[in-house]
Parts: sequence; structure tokens; C-alpha cells
Amino acid sequence: MNPSPHAHSAQQHEAPDGLGTREPQPADRTWPAVSVVMPVLNEERHLTDAVRRIITQDYPGELELVLAIGPSKDRTEEIAARLAAEDPRIVVVANPTGRTPQGLNIAIKASQYSIIVRVDGHSLLPADYVRAAVETMEATGADNVGGIMAAEGVSPFEQAVARAMTSKLGVGNARFHTGGEAGEVETVYLGTFRRSALERVGGYDETFVRAQDWEMNHRIRQTGGRIFFTPRMRVTYRPRPNLRALAKQYFHTGRWRRVVGREHQGTLNLRYLAPPLAVVAMTAGVVAGAFGFWPGWVLPGGYALAMIAGAAVEGRGLPLAAWVRLPLVFATMHVSWGVGFLTSPPGLGQPTPAKH
Repeated sequence: MNPSPHAHSAQQHEAPDGLGTREPQPADRTWPAVSVVMPVLNEERHLTDAVRRIITQDYPGELELVLAIGPSKDRTEEIAARLAAEDPRIVVVANPTGRTPQGLNIAIKASQYSIIVRVDGHSLLPADYVRAAVETMEATGADNVGGIMAAEGVSPFEQAVARAMTSKLGVGNARFHTGGEAGEVETVYLGTFRRSALERVGGYDETFVRAQDWEMNHRIRQTGGRIFFTPRMRVTYRPRPNLRALAKQYFHTGRWRRVVGREHQGTLNLRYLAPPLAVVAMTAGVVAGAFGFWPGWVLPGGYALAMIAGAAVEGRGLPLAAWVRLPLVFATMHVSWGVGFLTSPPGLGQPTPAKH
């Protein structure tokens, strides 16, 4: 890792060995400077808190924050300008498209340091996040390290979504959702990258409006890089606030995950195929039942009972108002993802032909 000439020395502390334990570090070690990049669009509600969590990091090295601001319909641009005026470490650049991959590439280009930490406008970092990222990267030699997407809700609906997003019944066994031991993985939430790895693969693919993280990590692994998960890096994530927004989120995620599967053959497994298969099975059951074949109702009925039973187990400890919403949240996530996957247009993600 190439440390910035502006990096600082630190007192003796402990750093991980990549397996969850820690070992003493020399008192005179040099910490590399870090660039944090954040694509932002319509984040008036969360932006100030998200930025403050970044600029108050307990990190001994230098740190900058580059905000790529899209054409927002709320006060996001005004808030970003005020924050930048208050702290010279914050840089604001324009992202005319408002799309995430374009914003990330613009922010990365405007940044200056050799380590790139990706953050979203509605993510809240713990104080030791950047330190944990750098220590893990140095200990493992990985090109990208990341941790847990710790969904936390405020309203009963958000609490139900948060529980679903951190359960295997809701999202499968990905460690960045459900936790687990440190180790190599296919992808991580957000991510802290070596700039050299991003340059090696040409940055984010801007045709991927969604699923750009998974696609980027796949290319890094294809070129010999390693992606490493550590539970030390835990990011607070705010779930969608209502059923419509949740359904839209998972519908588009399903659509774009199929694009990744088309572009990178062999990357789809049962975890990704389970929701569309369930949608097909339930649809077939409803059609059969509607035409008089009563056993067909077993499929959608069995799924509904499975979601109720699963929510009874997964929802333990939730307030009653959140618990009763959990079966519907599970079903919305599964069905929306499955329908999105099944209806993903063949041309989605393909470059638009130039007009002559």
C-alpha cells in the first residue's frame, strides 16, 4: 500500500491479523491517507448525519470526502454546499445524471488518495470504520474489504424490513447481510478499495444502474484480486420507509441481478434463482387452482404459511407492530425480486446505440 506523504504517525495500537484477532502495531507506523466517495441524490433527510460520521472518524491518517451530487429535488445541494463550506476536507462535484455508478466514477476521479472508501448518503459509519478498513486491507492484502450492512429501522415497518434484511429467510446467507466470520467472499457492502484495483478494471461499469457493486467485485476477482469480509466493519443502513418503496427497490435489484448473470455467465446460483422459481411456482398454482385443479392452491398457500411461520421465528424480540408486518415484508422482497428477475429486458444494461 502506498502511503500518502501527508499521512500521520500514530501511537501504538492493535490491528487485526485478518482472522478477527488483533496484534500490536509499532508506535511510529505511517497511516495512508484515505478518500471517501459518496454519490448523493435526494438525501436531505440523512446527508448531514452521514457526512458527520465520516469527518469525525477515529483515523490517524488524512481523510477527504468527495460528494458527487445529483440533480436533487430537495435541499440536498444546499446542505452539501454548507457542509463543504464548514470543512475544507469536503469536496463537492456535480453528477449530472444522478445515477450511482456515474457518481462514483466522478467522485473517484476527483479524489486524490490511494485508498477509496465508498459510502452512501443514507449510511451511518461507526467511528472506527476507516481504521478497521485500512487495518484489514493491510493484514489481508485484499483489493476490497467490507463488512455488515446493519439495517436498523425507526418505524414499525422499517423495523420489520431491517429484520428481514438481516435474516437468511429474507436475503439468503450473504455474510454482509447476516454476519459471520472474516474471510474471502464474492462481494461486500459498499467496500474500501485500492485505487490500483479500480484503475485495473476501469472503474464502475456505468451501464449498471443497480448491482454495480457485485459486478465490480466480480471483475476484480477475475483479474486476480481478493474481496474480504470482516464483521468489524459494520454500517448502519436505513431501510425503505414503506411497502411501495421496498417493492420498487427489490424489483429493480432483481432486474439488474439478471443483467449481471447475462454478462458474467456462471454467476447465478440457487440463492439468486430461488425468488423467481418461487414466483413461477406460485403463479402456476394460482392458474391451476383458478381452472379447477384445487391442489394448485397448495403452492401459494404453502408459501404464505411458510412466511407466517418464518416471521414467527425471525421476528422474536421485535415490537408487536413490526412483528405483524414481517410476513408481508418477506413476501414483498421475494416476489418483487423474483418478478424483476423474470421480466428483466434482454437489452437492459446494454449501451445505447449512437444516433447518426
